[in-house]
Amino acid sequence: MGKVFGYPEFDSTGEMILTTYDNDYKAMMMDIRVYRMKAGETRSFLREGEETAVLLLSGRITYAWDGKTETVSRKDVFTEGPWCVHVSGGHQIQVTAEADSEILVQCTKNEKSFESRLYRPEDAPWGYSCVGKFGNVAKRRVNTIFDHDISPESNMVLGEVLNDKGNWSGYLPHRHPQPETYFFKFDHPEGFGASFVGDQVFKSVDNSFSAIPGGELHPQAVAPGYQMYTCWMIRHLDGNPWLQTDRCEDERYVWLHNAE
Repeated sequence: MGKVFGYPEFDSTGEMILTTYDNDYKAMMMDIRVYRMKAGETRSFLREGEETAVLLLSGRITYAWDGKTETVSRKDVFTEGPWCVHVSGGHQIQVTAEADSEILVQCTKNEKSFESRLYRPEDAPWGYSCVGKFGNVAKRRVNTIFDHDISPESNMVLGEVLNDKGNWSGYLPHRHPQPETYFFKFDHPEGFGASFVGDQVFKSVDNSFSAIPGGELHPQAVAPGYQMYTCWMIRHLDGNPWLQTDRCEDERYVWLHNAE
């Protein structure tokens, strides 16, 4: 299966590398990095033959792309919704930090061209899932920034999950053929949870991630008293894009749907 958990660190330039096309997590088929930017700093992202999504995690930044600019802010991932610019290959996204900020950059190979787009919080509203089910301990908020329905020319999916304190997500245990990466944050630095990938489990902590190969079960849990944020990123397979209906629950657990 290869490595499925990661505890990356920011380097001296403010870059933190999660997955690349040739590191230990190449099975994800995506290049995913997080950047801490100081006020006044500018970074540019331009890749030929690769699409790019730049998601604001916290702070205040100005996006510049395709002759457009927009200044946006997000207190943190726990209290406000997402801002994201998504472009196809050959289109540049420039980010200028108006205050200390943190961004996530998701890329994958894609020769198709599609219209660049700025996704706003109202485009990806939070919605509760699994309310009242499984003893009400798998209730969580989910948003989808873009997927195959929203951006059919894209090879990626990008969304976010907020676990209620002490609750599970990705439950019932489920799988799908496409690889998926989870990036975790906690509302307190000492917060922690548990991430399951197949029969392996690891302690999820702030800025850790899991790299889930296609076909592996992957439920998550967070400790009581702490809220967990998960950025979920899926890579479509050629001829087999991930769809909402592709969530395949493990047959051993489906009896819980009818349990008291």
